[in-house]
Amino acid sequence: MKRNNFITILVLLIASLVAVSCNTTTQEPQLTLTNMTKDIPSEGGTVALSFTCNAAWSVDTTGFSWLKLSKISGVAGDAAINLIAPSNSSGISRSVLLYVISPNGQARRVTALQLPNLFPSYNTSSIAPDASGMSSTAAQLANKIKLGINIGNTMEIGSYENGNNYGNPLITQLLIDSIKKAGFTAIRIPVEYDYSHIINKATAQIDPVWLNRVKEVVQYCVNDGIYAVINIHWDGGWLDCNATGAKLDSIKAKQKAYWEQIATTMRDFDEHLLFASANEPFSETSNFSFTLPTITNLYDFHQIFIDAVRSTGGKNAYRNLVIQAPVTSGDLANYFAPGSLPGMPSDNVANKLMLEFHYYSPYNFCLNDDLATQWYYWGANFHSTTDLARNATSDTEETYVDAVFSRLQKEFASNGIPVLVGEMGAFSGGNAGLTGNALTLHLASRGHWYSYVAHSALKHGALPFIWDTGEMFSRTTDAVQNKQILDSLKYAVSN
Repeated sequence: MKRNNFITILVLLIASLVAVSCNTTTQEPQLTLTNMTKDIPSEGGTVALSFTCNAAWSVDTTGFSWLKLSKISGVAGDAAINLIAPSNSSGISRSVLLYVISPNGQARRVTALQLPNLFPSYNTSSIAPDASGMSSTAAQLANKIKLGINIGNTMEIGSYENGNNYGNPLITQLLIDSIKKAGFTAIRIPVEYDYSHIINKATAQIDPVWLNRVKEVVQYCVNDGIYAVINIHWDGGWLDCNATGAKLDSIKAKQKAYWEQIATTMRDFDEHLLFASANEPFSETSNFSFTLPTITNLYDFHQIFIDAVRSTGGKNAYRNLVIQAPVTSGDLANYFAPGSLPGMPSDNVANKLMLEFHYYSPYNFCLNDDLATQWYYWGANFHSTTDLARNATSDTEETYVDAVFSRLQKEFASNGIPVLVGEMGAFSGGNAGLTGNALTLHLASRGHWYSYVAHSALKHGALPFIWDTGEMFSRTTDAVQNKQILDSLKYAVSN
């Protein structure tokens, strides 16, 4: 009997321990805030910092001077802190590091950054967000754009749109009509501002006459239902990713001032207009010597662009925006891939960003102007049997194209970030004096390059925009001047 009582007591004790164990849950530490940089307007203002914590929290304010916080501690639950700063008239950028700490074992770093107030704010007429005509995400919009073209050497090359060095006439509705008729669904319009259209360098003011001319050309596109992309071109003159100190502050201030003006002028266009932050952002020491500091500068330039556009309100609050890989290189684009460092810039509107790179590969076939080393023939089935030195090497041909676009699809398109091939083209060999069968093979090879690259781009979720300076379309009539390339591109789209 005693033995049975002992067993009963033991069973009850074990059951009670199990019950206690089952009712005890370990609370996982939670602090939804991430390590980040919050930009405070150079002219002063308030920026909200929102997060959730499942325990009490506090902010270490050691070293604060110019920045004020609406609160420095709180209890578990949803929290919001206002970061408040006056205008930065110091002439240099300034920052403080906030440590948000919780006894649940988690902590985060937030850098509050304020650029110097070098130029007046041009966001003086912000309006309420307007979502009408802006419903497409970047991925949805990409599905509507199958084939794009650049109007090159025109609005980006200097003081006059008609190009005193190139002779291209003004863009007309007739030209846009002919592009539409040929089957293109989008036009990239490279636009220069900094070099020759700033009427007051002390205030970074863009000539309003020039802004209205850009607006007029965008309207030509919208009239035909064509998507238009406008950027700040000729950025090799000022958007130096290797800049430091006062030069870096000046670049950031320009980027903000320029895009506030551009965005405000173009604000009423619906989603047929996209903005692109830059052209081919470079590093002054070497185009391809990008390191984390220079990449971080480019990230900041793009972040300033996004914030400036969004701040103007209206349809710009929902506009699809395009950021550029370093020197628009596909090989360097991975810096901005989700999960990479620094990754994509932040946007307060979900799924509205695209990534741009340019494709002129292989160089010897596409851009090389040295007659001694140019390649004239590209593609496995387009090699010359008599002029072997002019054949592209196999590691630069079809399999390489597919590998590039496959990787970019995995890094971006598969994550809801369409890839825009902002420029692509093959021009070497045009001045080589080829005749007869050699010329025929070269032209066929070139047509194949356009067709294969465009087809691979589309297959992998990228949007091809060919670079054209007047070869494809006559700038004075509606005539197509290179039917072979046009047919090659149409074949790529339909197959």
